[in-house]
Amino acid sequence: MSLSTVICIGMAGSGKTTFMQRLNSHIRSKKEVPYVINLDPAVLNVPYGANIDIRDSIKYKKVMENYQLGPNGAIVTSLNLFSTKIDQVIKLVEKKRETHDLCIIDTPGQIECFVWSASGAIITESFASTFPTVIAYIVDTPRNTSPTTFMSNMLYACSILYKTELPMIIVFNKTDVKKADFAKEWMTDFEAFQQAIREDQDANGDFGMGSGYMSSLINSMSLMLEEFYSTMDVVGVSSYTGEGFDDFLDAVDKKVDEYEEYYKVQREKILKEKEEKEKAKKEKSLNGLMSDLGLDDKKKTDDDSADVVSDIEEGENDGFVDRDEDEGVEREYTFAGDERIKGEVNESNEPLLQKRYQEAFEQVSKTASSETAENIARYVRQ
Repeated sequence: MSLSTVICIGMAGSGKTTFMQRLNSHIRSKKEVPYVINLDPAVLNVPYGANIDIRDSIKYKKVMENYQLGPNGAIVTSLNLFSTKIDQVIKLVEKKRETHDLCIIDTPGQIECFVWSASGAIITESFASTFPTVIAYIVDTPRNTSPTTFMSNMLYACSILYKTELPMIIVFNKTDVKKADFAKEWMTDFEAFQQAIREDQDANGDFGMGSGYMSSLINSMSLMLEEFYSTMDVVGVSSYTGEGFDDFLDAVDKKVDEYEEYYKVQREKILKEKEEKEKAKKEKSLNGLMSDLGLDDKKKTDDDSADVVSDIEEGENDGFVDRDEDEGVEREYTFAGDERIKGEVNESNEPLLQKRYQEAFEQVSKTASSETAENIARYVRQ
């Protein structure tokens, strides 16, 4: 059994918490039990039982008092404190792999506090690197009947997609109040969206939308979003009646497969590249340390490649010549600077040469010992 994660993100008032409650009830009606996590430290009551609740470990009001923060700053700080223990949370969820199919996570209503904060990125990355993870972007359908408001919401969803780099499902909530058919049409038919913009301008008069700049901007953004829409799964749900939640769970299964096929491979590639960069960085630091200590091999200069004429000659043998040994020539080498060893070094005077080596070695040892003793005495006097 494989456990997958759904992170619910949406604007304030879009109905994330009610969506979580209905999703929890819908899954339980199928004789399955989801693992539920609440990451909103400022909520007073939640209409579902949470297996892990940030409020159990972080006191929101105390954070405001102790750090002299406002509401949003306290939420960000609470998430920062919670993210320091995210490894423990992941371990708790991992233990439920055999008993749960789905882990659903509720996030703060102040969307920017989670999406754009470092702690939100840490939490998202931690789950995404351990479990197949899907982002559910909750949209308040009745408030997005205006083309401009709808486009603004879709641009925000697009930015979240590229920020998290995870599969995303756009969930049009509150379809019991307003059906999401108009939104689905706008996402699939460019001309229908253009017609809706013109109708909105005619109905509301000239409020700046008719200017050349705004008209061009809206057209450009709608064209850009066409590519974004083509990769999205869109579902309409009603957290009040429970309509559409089977479609949502089907979309989650599809996105989990997409995660395994595309996103997981890409994330593993990124992690591997990061690991290789860290390894190269460590090797570079080690080489620098060895160089500072004088333990590295002497690097060859460009002049070393042409020390002798034969190295740069090109001819019949391309600069290679036979060695004397190959020609059967035997030589005895001379040792200059010692009267006791005159002429060539051979078997007869080899013991004298060995004796000289020994005398030189003993002299160097005495000198080194004397210098060491002097350095120690000087250090003690200081």
